[in-house]
Amino acid sequence: MQLFQVNRSENRLTKLEAKRFSELNLREREHLQEWLANQPDALGEELLIIQKEFDGFADTRERLDLLALDKDGRLVVIENKLDDSGRDVTWQALKYTAYVSGLTKAQIVDIYQQYLDRYCGGGNAVANICDFLDEEELDEVVLNPGNDQRLIFIAAHFRKEVTATVLWLRENRIDARCFKVLPYVFGEEVFVDIQPVIPTPEAADFMIGMAEKETEARGAQGEQKNRHKLRRDYWGMTLDALREEGVTLYQNISPSKDHWLSAGAGLSSCHYALIFAKSEIRVEFTFGRAAAEENKWLFDRLIEQKTQIEKDFGHEIEWMRLDTKKASRLQFGVPCEGYNRDNWPEYVAWHVEHICKWEAALRDHIIGLNQALKTRNLAT
Repeated sequence: MQLFQVNRSENRLTKLEAKRFSELNLREREHLQEWLANQPDALGEELLIIQKEFDGFADTRERLDLLALDKDGRLVVIENKLDDSGRDVTWQALKYTAYVSGLTKAQIVDIYQQYLDRYCGGGNAVANICDFLDEEELDEVVLNPGNDQRLIFIAAHFRKEVTATVLWLRENRIDARCFKVLPYVFGEEVFVDIQPVIPTPEAADFMIGMAEKETEARGAQGEQKNRHKLRRDYWGMTLDALREEGVTLYQNISPSKDHWLSAGAGLSSCHYALIFAKSEIRVEFTFGRAAAEENKWLFDRLIEQKTQIEKDFGHEIEWMRLDTKKASRLQFGVPCEGYNRDNWPEYVAWHVEHICKWEAALRDHIIGLNQALKTRNLAT
């Protein structure tokens, strides 16, 4: 593959010069590993890095390069090489994958907390994992299920021994992948091209579709399946109650397996939400626009009306600017025993009452924000 720079003024292409990592004095741990640890979506998916240079194996001093979680809670072993994959990288990665296959949820949380404390200045491992997997509580999270661990290999050049092994692993339903990473230079600038080679993007799409079909046929795993059914049942009762009360906010919404149920607010990518969790029910409003700066600007405008909004709503509200996140939100909730069906009529009535008050207290302010945002965007 060759990369080119486009010279728009002259309408010409300029070839970028491909280099070896060694020529640029770039090293595996100091450079490539750090790039991926801080930008894991360079590998084409959302990954949560939970440790690097992981050596927590019994009776061995070996270290794997990066350990991550994917959006299904599966562990991902990432092995980095530079100009050449070498012959033994697959054997190394298979050993590491076997080692981590027995990690429990508690051990994974502890490993990630150590990573946060050592490399990220601290943080809450449980909250981060729940946020990444879009679950309300750690009890609802499934981590490292069965034998579904994954492997990712990264190098500029893969030897046949490696590609043959990866293809064989895939034939035997082990999710192993190869990414080719090549450095390029243009003047003083260095560029890196990261491309999947096994599977190719087209093959990956096909296999993902087949996997989804198989997963659907197989059904969700025990506890998760029960939670999904509980939520669908609860949201069905709630939506019926909303319709009986003549509430139109959720009139085009269907019951969901998720712990939240969203409805549009007339401001793009901002929404009202009902939350149904194991230990709490809530109403929320989220600023979820693509630009974090816009979300903070909207939040700051709205909180100026805090006193009036809380007076109209009838309760103090939790205002969450979330400076380290892209989104911002406000919420109000009460404790509950969410999975006790006997209490559902009480919780459904609470949700109906409070989403009506919630929308009434916020509606005019959201309309004003929408107008203010349009004026601001025109001005800029």
